[in-house]
Amino acid sequence: MTAIETLAVIPARLGSRRLHAKPLIKLLGRELVLWVLNGVMGSRRVGRTVVATDDESVVSVVESAGGEAMMTPSDLPTGTDRVAYVAERIPSRFVLGVQCDDPMTNAGVIDPMIDALASDDGIGLALLAKRIDDPGEMARDSIVKVVFGLDHNALYFSRSPIPFVRGPAAPSFKHIGPYAWRREALFRFASRPQTPLEISESLEMLRMLEHGETIKCIETETDSIEIDTPEDSRMFEERMRERAI
Repeated sequence: MTAIETLAVIPARLGSRRLHAKPLIKLLGRELVLWVLNGVMGSRRVGRTVVATDDESVVSVVESAGGEAMMTPSDLPTGTDRVAYVAERIPSRFVLGVQCDDPMTNAGVIDPMIDALASDDGIGLALLAKRIDDPGEMARDSIVKVVFGLDHNALYFSRSPIPFVRGPAAPSFKHIGPYAWRREALFRFASRPQTPLEISESLEMLRMLEHGETIKCIETETDSIEIDTPEDSRMFEERMRERAI
């Protein structure tokens, strides 16, 4: 099988602690998983897109819309494990992991991450960093904060407010959206046990840093609306209606 440049995988587990059957909830008449799928397929850098799921109803919706889905074992612990499961079966240079709760994912945020991987063989993972404009987000543990060096390589991720401000305030950033992996780095990550900081913060990215891997942070002005609650759904629908005006 000939390897493609970039494989995109959208983990879409039907079970959700916060929102029942999340991938199949409808936003403006279209299932959430299809919003994400359509956004990813608009990227010039993605050669193939697969929805990884553990439920036939998700497969049916995706395939009825002309997309590709793959059944994965139901006991895989994380979305990244589903991404790695699909990547083992489809050769590629890079692997894009896209959360199924982010319907605002699009080529404008995907392509710069793939460009970063293609330009530097030392990068194992590229992801997006959005400047925090709302001070209230700093205190929310659901918002993953990131600090990076002058080279834009990640230094640390935390659910706590970072950096600590004692002198003049440095800009604060949060991680949003997809993960763009170099294929070998993804498999190294998936083969390793959880690490102490990862367990403490409940953040997978820290496993990469604890093993000395390089994570490139790509600044973006684009924010996301992750669908975890009915209120998130209403916010997204209102945003889309405003764009249509």
